[in-house]
Amino acid sequence: MTDRPDRLAIASWSLYDFANTIFSMNVISLYFALWVTVDHGGQDILYSAALSGSMFAVAISVPLFGAISDQTGRRRGPLTLLTIISVTATALIGQASQLWTGICLFVIANYCYQSALVFYNGMLPSVARHSNVGMVSGYGVALGYMGSIAGLLLVDPFVKAGGRPAAFLPTALMFLIFALPCFLFIKDPDPKPFRIDMRKAFRTLKNTMVNATQYHVLLKFIGIHFLILDVVNTVIAFIAVYANKVIGLTDSQIRTFLILSTLFAMLGSWLIGWQVKHKGTIPSYWTVLCLWLAALTLIVVSPGESLFWVVGPLAGMGMGGVWVVSRTIVVELSPPEKVGEFFGVYGLAGKMASIVGPLIWGSVVWLFQDTQTLKYRAAVFSLLLITIITLILFGRLQKHIPTHSKTR
Repeated sequence: MTDRPDRLAIASWSLYDFANTIFSMNVISLYFALWVTVDHGGQDILYSAALSGSMFAVAISVPLFGAISDQTGRRRGPLTLLTIISVTATALIGQASQLWTGICLFVIANYCYQSALVFYNGMLPSVARHSNVGMVSGYGVALGYMGSIAGLLLVDPFVKAGGRPAAFLPTALMFLIFALPCFLFIKDPDPKPFRIDMRKAFRTLKNTMVNATQYHVLLKFIGIHFLILDVVNTVIAFIAVYANKVIGLTDSQIRTFLILSTLFAMLGSWLIGWQVKHKGTIPSYWTVLCLWLAALTLIVVSPGESLFWVVGPLAGMGMGGVWVVSRTIVVELSPPEKVGEFFGVYGLAGKMASIVGPLIWGSVVWLFQDTQTLKYRAAVFSLLLITIITLILFGRLQKHIPTHSKTR
């Protein structure tokens, strides 16, 4: 009996992914950006700074939280505390009458949401101890996509009745309700006394970075991947603002656009995963980059609503595929005994991309602030340039990637 998978723990862990993507979609991708730029007339740079600032705080906190997770084995308690703080701050955003109050609450909410993922991901090995880790992780990803769609649909009636500020309280409540099983039914298997050796944590991080410099091809790929993640993370954060300000979509139309994008992200994950398995990682990564090139080109040139609707499926498929293929390349290029270390560098690159990309967008919009909608097209064009640079750099790198990474 003890060798059987704990289905309740697996279901509870996966439901947390459902819960936190409700926050990600409703707050980060849709309502908070519009609350700042439309409801309160704030400039994009304010949202950029809030998002990037909170992600910078997360990046410098990762060694501490990683040390707590690994050295004490205590994950449920920190996950619960950080989630409750995030939920509380999210609920209060809708009650904030001042722009700066809402921004401060968002910084707290996003910081705690992102930091909680360190402990959530750390739970995976113990939750999946008698199951396939990849399969259990896949359950979480699948429920995450479902959470994105469910969050949009369930909050929409509140927004229609009370405007955008009404989105935050129900989003917070859903985040909490669907996270509760993770708090209640998953226990830390071997908790240790709460003693943290921070010098050891930073020494491990330093050693990981030093080791990475010895693997030039892998390090260059992570650098290239950082560039495309700049694009991906910025589109996630600002596509709703662009759709509203430039294309003129209503909140209901933006909701439909995001649902369509999410459905194609699910499809893209499967299709790119199939391509990785049967065609190899190199052509699969080219597919992802070309999808983003096409999507950004259409965003820049679309004169109105009709052409813009094509962007959702293209960007969704590119978004769904980018992590599938990049993780596989990291595994292929890493020595087996160092895969965990290099995924740490890979994760750090993702955090840094969440800082740099939004700042680029906000800065471009601020520089062209007197040009009405042109400033937004200029911001997207900057992302298009980053994508073109990524294509050029990957083209140069692929000949240095070992042959076994080209076919699988």
